[in-house]
Amino acid sequence: MSDHFFVVTGGPGSGKTSLITELARRGFHTIPESGRAIIREEMKSGGDALPWADRMAYAQRMLERDLCAYSAAKVLSAPVIFDRGIPDIMGYLSLCGLPVPSHVVAAAGATRYNVRVFLASYWDEIFTQDTERKQTRDEAVATCAVMRETYTALGYEITELPRADIATRADFVCAQSAIRP
Repeated sequence: MSDHFFVVTGGPGSGKTSLITELARRGFHTIPESGRAIIREEMKSGGDALPWADRMAYAQRMLERDLCAYSAAKVLSAPVIFDRGIPDIMGYLSLCGLPVPSHVVAAAGATRYNVRVFLASYWDEIFTQDTERKQTRDEAVATCAVMRETYTALGYEITELPRADIATRADFVCAQSAIRP
């Protein structure tokens, strides 16, 4: 387990990436969400490893990228904040009604994060859709619920982020995890 690896998870449009950006601005090592990067790459190349095309291929691409990011972060001794973790892939597949392959379960078990996982719940006031985020409000709520269930089932403790401005959320993460860059 990597006690200095912290995950921020939740549904789409709940402010995760904005929080990660603020923590990076404060000097923390951060790992961006792989899903959005894969969507951009696939759209540019005409590929189909997309959440609205080949969901299993999309999940496999996320797993490959997330495993590389996790491995690369191991050399860092200071806290590292991940915009989603490998268990999110399990949650994504479950949400889609797809089987979770044994290699994904094994990866989630082998790549442990700090036991405290920060959950950004659905927040109607900030939820938006865009060309990469096409989920509806109901899908966003369901995603948050499945991430909570997935991380809890894997033995993580969920700490829900306050519905507050980004600076307050960043202060909360720092205080709750007793971390500094």
